[in-house]
Amino acid sequence: MSVKVGLVSLGCSKNLVDSEMMLHKLRKRGYELVTEPGLSDVAVVNTCGFIQSAKEEAIETFVELIKLKNEGRIKKIIATGCLAERYKDEVKKEFPEIDAVVGLGEQPNIADILDSVLEDENVVSFPSNQCLEITGDRIISTLPFFAYLKIAEGCSNNCTYCAIPGIRGGYRSAPMEDIIKQAEYFAENGVTELIVIAQDTTRYGEDLYGEGRLPELLNRLCEIDKLHWIRVLYCYPERITNELIDVMAKQEKIVKYMDIPIQHCNNEILRRMNRKSTHEELVSLMNRLRQRIPDMIIRTTLITGFPGETEEQFEELAEFVKEMRFDRLGCFPYSREEGTAAAKFDDQIDDEVKQRRMENIMESQQLISEENCKKYQDKTVEVVVEGFDKYAECFFGRTQADAPDIDGKVFFSSEKPLSVGQYVNVKITETLDYDLIGEVAE
Repeated sequence: MSVKVGLVSLGCSKNLVDSEMMLHKLRKRGYELVTEPGLSDVAVVNTCGFIQSAKEEAIETFVELIKLKNEGRIKKIIATGCLAERYKDEVKKEFPEIDAVVGLGEQPNIADILDSVLEDENVVSFPSNQCLEITGDRIISTLPFFAYLKIAEGCSNNCTYCAIPGIRGGYRSAPMEDIIKQAEYFAENGVTELIVIAQDTTRYGEDLYGEGRLPELLNRLCEIDKLHWIRVLYCYPERITNELIDVMAKQEKIVKYMDIPIQHCNNEILRRMNRKSTHEELVSLMNRLRQRIPDMIIRTTLITGFPGETEEQFEELAEFVKEMRFDRLGCFPYSREEGTAAAKFDDQIDDEVKQRRMENIMESQQLISEENCKKYQDKTVEVVVEGFDKYAECFFGRTQADAPDIDGKVFFSSEKPLSVGQYVNVKITETLDYDLIGEVAE
């Protein structure tokens, strides 16, 4: 009888890529993969440990799986990922029922680890996290028409609030030929939307080639025939060059969507965050992007309640959001992370204040988003079909303006049957705060 393995992938899309590579190695070894960990013999949890809420999610997952193990429904539990890397001693101490706690650098050997665990060996292994793979064979776990293309691992930006460099190591770009080979494989196997990711995509190539090579990489990806959309996430503002903007403007396959995590706009807060942009440079960049690409969708993320943030500095941020009118925006209260420089700052802010400021920003953004959505009224947009909602009795999907899982949806009717991954033109008949409603255009 084959051994059933269920993998729970928590956190970001970069973590998901790691999970997909582990899934491939496990299937190649002969393990049977199941989508529900509760029906597995062995549950593997690829954790996120970036901020407090992610840690809590990982701990809740451990508790649920341990309950199933105690009931005899699963036999073994393996913990890996960022939280396991960052808190290996604590995980093993607090959750002795977990059979293996393995670091990021051990993920390429996940099949060997599972073999050992089934032999009742207790595994705690933490080689250098620099060993973590960037590209390789994967089992795509997203909808079959899109895949995340990770072009680099780790980060060297050293923002004072961020634990990623300490967890995943410094920035390491994948060789361009390896990335192109993987993208070509995806395209030959039904992927039509590639989502380019890294902790900082705009830094791509600096470590390997001595200069940024993201524009060149994007141009080469656009040469792959069967790709329809190419989306770029996590662009740091100080590295968005005129060359990159020109490539995005000229290449039809690159969706006019840029994710630019700016975190704040006040110069003193940006300095304390060790961010390299100023308020004035951020305004200039947004104006430059919109002038060069008028239909550009700009997404950003912000942090409220960073240590020392005064009411005046927060009001500057709130006013900045209203002035910039970002198309997409996520806002998070500052999370005090052990081992980061900002965790040692004296002027920490109360959780209640951080939360109130975050909610203030999101209330403003909801109104902006609602007004932005109204621009689509009575217009026809291209939508990729993601599925059929049997309760609403309509199809749903995304436009170029929407990244998977984080942005809005289009809900629409069609007189003809449609397939997941099909691209259709939809006329918008109604708009909501974040979503659109329409019908397939004739």
